Amino acid sequence: MGKIKERIQPAVRKETEHVMVYTAVGVAAMWCVFLILHLVLPRKVPFDYTVILGGLFGGAVAVLNFFLMGMAVQKAAAETEEAAAKRWIQASYSQRNMMQMLWVILAIVLPCFQFVAGILPLLIPGTAIKLVGAAKGKK
Repeated sequence: MGKIKERIQPAVRKETEHVMVYTAVGVAAMWCVFLILHLVLPRKVPFDYTVILGGLFGGAVAVLNFFLMGMAVQKAAAETEEAAAKRWIQASYSQRNMMQMLWVILAIVLPCFQFVAGILPLLIPGTAIKLVGAAKGKK
C-alpha cells in the first residue's frame, strides 16, 4: 500500500479528497430526501437498508471513478509519446465506463440495493465540481 500511496501525486490526492467530501455530503443529502419522501409517501418511497447500501456503494464507485481518472491523467502526463498518452486516457475512459455500467446493473438487479439510491451518487462528483467551479468563478 505504501508504494501506491507514494506514486499518487499530491494534486490527485487532494482533488480525490475533495470529491470524497462532496460525494459524502451529496449522499447524506440524498438520504435526507429519501427519508422526507418516505415520511410523505411511505408506500411509494422506501427508506431502509437498501437505500443506505445503495448510497454507500454508489458513492464508493463514484469516488473510485474519479480517483482512477486522476491516476490515468497522471500517467498520461508522464508519457513522452503523445499517442501513448492518448491510448492510456482512452483505455482508462472505457474501463471506468465499464465499471460504472457494471455497478448500475448490479444496483438494479440485486435486491440489497435500492437502484435510485445506488445510481444517483454517480452524478454527484461532476455536479459538485461544476457547482464549486461556478461559485469560485463568481468570487
